[in-house]
Amino acid sequence: MLSVRQIATAIVAREGGFVDDPDDPGGATNFGVTIHTLRRLGLDLTGDGQIDVRDVRNLSRAQAVDIFIEHYFDRPRIGELPDPLQPSVFDMYVNAGGNAIKLLQRLVGDMGFPVTVDGVLGPQSIAACRSALQAAPDHMVDAYGIARRNYYFRLADRRRASRKYARTRRGGKGGWIKRAEEFISSRYHMDNAAFRQRVAAWD
Repeated sequence: MLSVRQIATAIVAREGGFVDDPDDPGGATNFGVTIHTLRRLGLDLTGDGQIDVRDVRNLSRAQAVDIFIEHYFDRPRIGELPDPLQPSVFDMYVNAGGNAIKLLQRLVGDMGFPVTVDGVLGPQSIAACRSALQAAPDHMVDAYGIARRNYYFRLADRRRASRKYARTRRGGKGGWIKRAEEFISSRYHMDNAAFRQRVAAWD
């Protein structure tokens, strides 16, 4: 089992360096940490009294790892989930915030374990997740990864500007889909034909 720091380091590598994409609601981002996160945490990295794009550029890889561990793993209590679920839920929490927890809660509820879908990991949700994993130990992680992949597809269905994150210019799987499938067993990966069929309506 990977340590939380190893998982966070992999997330930072997956997120890449500085980008300021006008189509990304997160705004300027470095190693996956957005300008909104720096402002929320009050991190004035340049010491000039304001938090702007220069602070995002000055963020180090090590600082990003520490931010993710404290604010995207420890505080949301992801470490209290069963070990097999932690890497994918942690990775999605960095990418989608509380929606990562809501997605898990909906999945667990659909499996018949009562839970409130509120995006917060409390005792009820954690216990329900443990029970769900015990009931389907060979499928729970894949089920969450598939639900995550479907979440990204739905985002792109609704928002044309987001489609470039789900499909490349050449028509292949985009970063969102590849990222979700990193946590899904290969037998559940979409083949090229299935992917093209799923996104055909975007043309």
